[in-house]
Amino acid sequence: MASLHSIAPQSFLRITKPIIESKHRSTVKLKGLSYRLLKSTLLRPNRRNWVVCAVAEELEKDGGALGIERGGGVEIGNQIVGGFANEGRLSFEGAAEFSATATPSSSSSSSPDDELGVEKWVDRAINATIVLAAGSFAITKLLTIDQDYWHGWTLYEIVRYAPQHNWSAYEEALKTNPVLAKMVISGVVYSIGDWIAQCYEGKPLFEFDRARMFRSGLVGFTLHGSLSHYYYQFCEALFPFQDWWVVPVKVAFDQTVWSAIWNSVYYTVVGLLRLESPVSIFSELKATFFPMLTAGWKLWPFAHLITYGLIPVEQRLLWVDCVELIWVTILSTYSNEKSEARISEATLEGNSSSPSIGPTEE
Repeated sequence: MASLHSIAPQSFLRITKPIIESKHRSTVKLKGLSYRLLKSTLLRPNRRNWVVCAVAEELEKDGGALGIERGGGVEIGNQIVGGFANEGRLSFEGAAEFSATATPSSSSSSSPDDELGVEKWVDRAINATIVLAAGSFAITKLLTIDQDYWHGWTLYEIVRYAPQHNWSAYEEALKTNPVLAKMVISGVVYSIGDWIAQCYEGKPLFEFDRARMFRSGLVGFTLHGSLSHYYYQFCEALFPFQDWWVVPVKVAFDQTVWSAIWNSVYYTVVGLLRLESPVSIFSELKATFFPMLTAGWKLWPFAHLITYGLIPVEQRLLWVDCVELIWVTILSTYSNEKSEARISEATLEGNSSSPSIGPTEE
């Protein structure tokens, strides 16, 4: 076997490919300067992409515009850059326009409907947090009334004695500070009552108006609890008799004089908290005074037969506040529907009277 070193190197002939000449000259324009490329170089298929890439790299360095024209018989490029197709031109001039038109479409993805949806979800989360926090606090306070004596108690004993001991704590609060205890109860009842009224009007459970509920609860806390405490004492002093006919008289007095006074106070204060004008409040109160008064006659006469016939004076407000959960729903609906209707009408009028903003078509 011959060794590898014995093989003599062979010389191979170079195979050349004939160059086809074109009758037309191809030109590359770069910022007004023209460079003539060799026709044989442009006609080689394996060098065409190299030429285009070289010109593109020069453009990136100089920041100029590129245009490659084709001669009559030789087509240099058919790529599309910047929006030109089937013309044998390669241009970067339209790239900026393309990016400029693409930017508004991407920025317009956040529409006003999406923003309103986000705000609604935020309000719903805040309302759910308020409801869950208040409910958890109330349940915890009611169940832990005997936490100082829980040593050795079972869960059954804790649940069994909780109502009795909560009632004893309420009676003790009525003796030590009756006005404050009744104010707290009325504030809670009026807040929950307005929440029920909003749900009754068709709003979802956690999409209630927090400001409206706060106004109703504030009126119940500051006015209803304190005024009702003194009213029931005044009513007992006004009718000190123990005969059977005293109960119907007290009910009639309650549903005429006291109901008229309290409905007017509630409606006026809620309107002032909404920052409405006194003229508007008075006109709406005048329109809803008798409907509110007669609506109460469908509920309160039957409830007050128990109030003035069976319930002691100090416990009357608690019983009345339990019924108030139904009455505040009616009262809050009457006091807010007029205002909300007026606000919605004003908003519609403002939208209809506002001129259209935008370029006029020629």
